[in-house]
Amino acid sequence: MQLIRTNATLLSALQAQRQQGKRIGFVPTMGALHQGHISLIRISQQQTDFTVCSLFVNPTQFNDKKDLENYPRTEASDCEALAAVNCDLVYIPTVEEIYPPDLISPHFDFGELATVMEGKMRPGHFAGMAQVVHRLLDLVNPDALFMGQKDLQQFTIVKRMLQLMNSPIDLVCCPIVRENDGLAMSSRNVRLTTTERSLAPIIYSTLKSLKDPNYRLHFATPTAYIEHATKALNETNGMSVEYVSIVDTTTLQACDNWTNSAEKACCIAVRLGAIRLIDNVLFK
Repeated sequence: MQLIRTNATLLSALQAQRQQGKRIGFVPTMGALHQGHISLIRISQQQTDFTVCSLFVNPTQFNDKKDLENYPRTEASDCEALAAVNCDLVYIPTVEEIYPPDLISPHFDFGELATVMEGKMRPGHFAGMAQVVHRLLDLVNPDALFMGQKDLQQFTIVKRMLQLMNSPIDLVCCPIVRENDGLAMSSRNVRLTTTERSLAPIIYSTLKSLKDPNYRLHFATPTAYIEHATKALNETNGMSVEYVSIVDTTTLQACDNWTNSAEKACCIAVRLGAIRLIDNVLFK
């Protein structure tokens, strides 16, 4: 596995692969890797010839300075995990490499995609996320980009950004990887207390019932389900719901009925103690 920290070295290494006709896959991460991230590496390896993973904690997508300071940085163990699955190249740039003084970042208008759910709760987050993904794509110039379903709104916005760029990059949505008890894997899970960790699986158990159309019949509308789920989760000790939303996965706009044939997602964000957790399920 190649470990590269500078843009110049990265460009040289990737040019050598392109000269051999290799298809390049890219998995951008902020480090603190878990098996969810590793699943993205494995899917890239199945679909491309050469897999690049970046480790970069992007300061521009944190609207909470304390959250940025507390974000785990585990470079040594991350590199061990990537080497163990034969990732071809890991790119670990400094902030200066990603954001040089003369960098001009494009502005993208994502409309209502970026103003609901996470966009409403974390102002500026998606502008910062799009900024760093655009920059990384400029540097890596992959054939395929692999992102996780857990950050469904992020995936949808990146998809829109690629459309606005007229980019030929293939964007692949990879399934959520869960712990044995259903909790979606997240770098934040390690910060849960023992008690909080025992309660966290309630989030998924609340969501997964929506996959059953017979269960949905108990609720006349998506709004009725949202009210039910919000109440149930808020009654869990230490848990506070930020939002429960049932949306069209293409537009991210709220669904007002169950019968529309478009793919839907129930997306959720809760605070459990001091930790913020998100999850979602897809259904029709």
